[in-house]
Amino acid sequence: MYHLEGLTQAEIATRLGVSRPTAGRLVARARAQGLVQVTVSAPGHLSASIHTDVERCVEETFGLDEALVIDEIADGTASGNAALGRAGASVLARRIQATDVLGFTWGPEQVAVADAMTANSSCRQVVQMDGSMTSVEYHTGVDHALSRLSDRLHAQPMRLVAPLYADPDTVTALERDSILSQSLSAARSANVMLFGVGSVSTSTTLFEGAFIDAIVLDELDELAAVGEIGGRFYDAHGVAVASTLVDRTVSVPLDSVRACPTSILVSGGEHRRDSILGALRGGYATILVTDLPTAEWLVAQQKGDH
Repeated sequence: MYHLEGLTQAEIATRLGVSRPTAGRLVARARAQGLVQVTVSAPGHLSASIHTDVERCVEETFGLDEALVIDEIADGTASGNAALGRAGASVLARRIQATDVLGFTWGPEQVAVADAMTANSSCRQVVQMDGSMTSVEYHTGVDHALSRLSDRLHAQPMRLVAPLYADPDTVTALERDSILSQSLSAARSANVMLFGVGSVSTSTTLFEGAFIDAIVLDELDELAAVGEIGGRFYDAHGVAVASTLVDRTVSVPLDSVRACPTSILVSGGEHRRDSILGALRGGYATILVTDLPTAEWLVAQQKGDH
């Protein structure tokens, strides 16, 4: 009745004259005793876009809890980011719990995740992990992402009203501020984190938004930095680089990202590959959402170095 005729457990209970819990137990018992076996067979046009073997290889290579590989190319365009966003939203919806605090860094991939979220999951609080104020008019999408995520997750939003970079004395004062210190503390202790990575080039959002200039880029190049999370830069092995930005940054430290039990990295494309590889080597992600060519490249690079 349940599996072949499509009746609900309530309808089965009425027809058999038993309680609904009894009907449910009978259905479950049939599965447990092997009377009913379920087989999932994806149609040919769909199975080509399911990459379980590659996902498993990425998970084993980098010690991840989960890898989700999308068929679309994540090339930094609106459509590429939207595809990453849909996949990231599906992972976040499965992982997030009602008592969790979700921290996120701003960026196009995270905005895409926020746009793709539905209202079927919930958490306690959504907090911004990095400052976003800059000296020029630049749309980071942080307000939209914070509003959308907190709305879809039925959570309390917590904004970090601060610049990403400031003078060291100003950063110290901000960390002591009674309001901002609460936001930074909540972000550091978030038990679920959603973030992307930035590259070290003039095409990065930090350069485009005038957060850093060419002099800082040159310094980061000399220090062999390959990427950043929340404005904090690291090298090809995921080790934080000792640049002049370290004491000027208002964001969650990389050690806190590494310590987070559920850290979801959503990124892909050739322009982000070195940054993603460094982040994975540094242990900053427990879950990766990326595109197929990037996933295959990451595994090849890691295995080639060993």
